[in-house]
Amino acid sequence: MSRADVCVVACAEAWRGDGAVLASPTGLIPRLGARLAQLTFAPGLLLTDGETTLLRDDEAEGWLPYRAVFGVVAAGTRHVMMGASQIDRFGNQNISCIGDWSRPSRQLLGVRGAPGNTVNHTTSYWVPRHAPRVFVPRVDMVSGVGHDRGAVEIRVVVTNLAVLDFATPDRSMRLRSVHPGVSVDEVVAATGFPLAVPADVPSTRTPTATELALIQSRDPEGLREKEIR
Repeated sequence: MSRADVCVVACAEAWRGDGAVLASPTGLIPRLGARLAQLTFAPGLLLTDGETTLLRDDEAEGWLPYRAVFGVVAAGTRHVMMGASQIDRFGNQNISCIGDWSRPSRQLLGVRGAPGNTVNHTTSYWVPRHAPRVFVPRVDMVSGVGHDRGAVEIRVVVTNLAVLDFATPDRSMRLRSVHPGVSVDEVVAATGFPLAVPADVPSTRTPTATELALIQSRDPEGLREKEIR
């Protein structure tokens, strides 16, 4: 078992209890997590091949053309796990630019679907490198809105170090668990704003033997290891 395997399980847990919603993961580890959830504790979860086909057990079970996804978004029956170049304590996310938005020092993806996602349905984030330059006091540009700007629900932020949520009175970021081998102090030092830290922070759960076998069978080349290096 590796740190990447723990991250896959943590991503899978983000969809626990969602029922029949469309899971839209970005990145290999979130994709493996969504697949693991569907194969184990979330059989009603809907996954696509990224184009028009709904999949179950790697076989087609339905058709979902891209134009229909907008209806799913508006209905709130989707849970996306996106990336974040920057994220702040309320879950405001930036994937657009670094620096002054009118003259950025670095151009990124652009806002893409982040605004519509965050105001219509549940959103989570996957950050493969937890660092102060990602977890910032104020994002340079708001792409996905946070809880202080009208987000429906920013559920969790899964990183290579920990799982974070927003289970606080003001819906600011809280340390939910640390991955095995990681200390609370390491997470706090890697975060560029004050985190809510409970008195007792548990360890992120590790995969069962069955889950580990499923992960390995769907990533036999171990590409997931490279995503968090």
